[in-house]
Amino acid sequence: MTEIALIGNPNSGKTSLFNLLTGTNQRVGNWPGVTVERKSGRVKQDKQVLMQDLPGIYSMSPYSPEEKVARDYLLSNRADSILNVVDATNLERNLYLTTQLIETGIPVTIALNMSDVLRQQKKAINLEKLSYQMGVPVIATSALKNTGVTKALNKACQTTKASVDSIQYPTYDSKFEAALAQIIEVLGQTVPEASQRFYAIKLFERDQLAAADLDLSAFQKSEIADIIKITEDIFAEDSETIVINERYAFIERVSKMAQSQDSNFKMTLSDKIDQLVTNRFLALPIFAFAMFIVYYLSIQTVGTIGTDWVNDSLFGEYIPAAAESFLTYLHVEAWLTELIIDGIIAGVGTVLGFLPQIFVLFICLGILEDIGYMSRIAFVMDRIFRRFGLSGKSFIPMLIATGCGVPGIMASRTIENERDRRITIMTATFMPCSAKLSIIALIAGAFFPNNPWIAPSAYFLGFAAIILSGIALKKTRLLGGYTSPFIMELPAYHLPKLTAVFRYAFGKALSFMKRAGTIIFTLTVLIWFTSSYDFTLQAVAAEQSILASLGHALSWLFAPLGFGNWKAAVAAFTGLAAKETVVATFGVLYNNPEAGETSRQLWHSLQGDYTALAAYSFLVFNLLCAPCFAAIGAIKREMGDLKWTLAAIGFQTGLAYVVSLIIYQFGLLVFYGQPLSFWTYAAFTLFCLLLYFISRKPRQFKGKVISIDNLGLVQE
Repeated sequence: MTEIALIGNPNSGKTSLFNLLTGTNQRVGNWPGVTVERKSGRVKQDKQVLMQDLPGIYSMSPYSPEEKVARDYLLSNRADSILNVVDATNLERNLYLTTQLIETGIPVTIALNMSDVLRQQKKAINLEKLSYQMGVPVIATSALKNTGVTKALNKACQTTKASVDSIQYPTYDSKFEAALAQIIEVLGQTVPEASQRFYAIKLFERDQLAAADLDLSAFQKSEIADIIKITEDIFAEDSETIVINERYAFIERVSKMAQSQDSNFKMTLSDKIDQLVTNRFLALPIFAFAMFIVYYLSIQTVGTIGTDWVNDSLFGEYIPAAAESFLTYLHVEAWLTELIIDGIIAGVGTVLGFLPQIFVLFICLGILEDIGYMSRIAFVMDRIFRRFGLSGKSFIPMLIATGCGVPGIMASRTIENERDRRITIMTATFMPCSAKLSIIALIAGAFFPNNPWIAPSAYFLGFAAIILSGIALKKTRLLGGYTSPFIMELPAYHLPKLTAVFRYAFGKALSFMKRAGTIIFTLTVLIWFTSSYDFTLQAVAAEQSILASLGHALSWLFAPLGFGNWKAAVAAFTGLAAKETVVATFGVLYNNPEAGETSRQLWHSLQGDYTALAAYSFLVFNLLCAPCFAAIGAIKREMGDLKWTLAAIGFQTGLAYVVSLIIYQFGLLVFYGQPLSFWTYAAFTLFCLLLYFISRKPRQFKGKVISIDNLGLVQE
């Protein structure tokens, strides 16, 4: 088995090449940070070749978790070859990583990607000169047009550790090379010969992780420290700056020889669009308008047409009628017929009825991502987030969480600062995911059919909760501190690739259907059974059922929020398993022979039990409370600590309760003219507490910042 590591800068087209070579459908986006962990797949043309898709990184200095994932894999010596994907339109920046990959001692092949875009810009790169200067094979590719991809793979398979006798390393200033040679001599047999140069440079940089990998004696540490100190005196720079300067000096020489382009700067179409889209004053209104259009199309118009047909016709008439006729023909027992029609079809059908809206939503979001707009939003949000102590990188997981909270939580790995990362994990699921969309659509359709702002308000409410929570959490002792820097490449705009957009939307819709066919199917059966029988297993009305007893035990908790009805309490509780089950629970609990299964009749049933204000309070609670079990599991994995996981769940659920209480109690006062009550005063008190936590002065952090490296050197 030949194992090839696929690696490159974020947004260089690496995952697109991986999909082309392996036939898989990993997530591809026109913005950085899509791949956050290592993925593997066998090559379609040759099953004996295993491709490892590593996270996009800018260097082998592991400042963030995804950089550490890539570094640890490459240093494990498992890879036979490296296929380095380089963005041809940003050669100098991409080659910084390439120099470090060559120094690992693993043979490298460069896939010069986006070569078609380079030609459109009327620029050219001489492949032979670039290959000669770098000392590695260079193949021009285009993942978008699928050109040169197979050729690059074949070259990488030929250029392996078993077939390459020696590695040509980048050459730097003679004084720096002399220092590296001395460090390699000091290392001796401590490091394998193939990795000696890599570790020599890392030790010269005072890389603590590299030093921790090695079992160096006190004498070796002392000798290396002396070599570094002497070299720093010669260059009059610190060691890390020396390495950076030497790399870029080498890259500049290579680029000048290999590139042929017009030296005159010309503003591209992307630059002209960015003058408007990222404008300090227009950026946020444009973003708000874009999200309004997205939700208007998916919830109010186009998506609703499909949802109405699925609910009213497919699951309202055709499927129940066909199922009943078929079950009657088979002489199925009445209780089983009731389970299938009133339990499974009513529950799962209610959820699947929102599939057209979800599909339209992700087509819209897929288009925004593919044209390159989403990365601009992260850039724009950095201006806002930084004022509140967070990095713009925190917005990337939140964008991903609009599809599903699990990858959104995992995407927090791109954040270097551990405290910022924890804040992001605790707040990312406030963004409405595809599962919550069904709740939004149900409440908006049943109680606000003529108000196009209800659905977008859920998105903006989640966004506000993230910002305000970030402000408050950043001022605490455990999560306060300095904000990590935000550096992200803005990709060029391009027309959306419809196949990629539809594949993205189909993937989300299929994932939604799978959940409906597994988790929701199981829960609807359980909900139907517990709502149809009592504890003695006798068939009873829903009000005397097992589920009603459990619901009544919980309903008092939600009475101050406006939805103290036992059915709403049960629906909110089942949402912990999967948010889609909230709607499925209503579908089962409100189903009866007279009402039928159509969404319109479900709407009428809901309108009879809840006011519009109570329904909106219910929506807010389910948007902000603890996410589904899968997302909670992701929080546990990323936090790596049970106490922090419980703190995150408690914070999310507590905030959801407080915000819903404030909205409902203030709404009663303003819109319904209700007199003041105990809960009104409680809501006002909690509102003041929230304002205090948000507006109070941040905790001051005092003291020296001292770093101790593993070479025994102390720097203040």
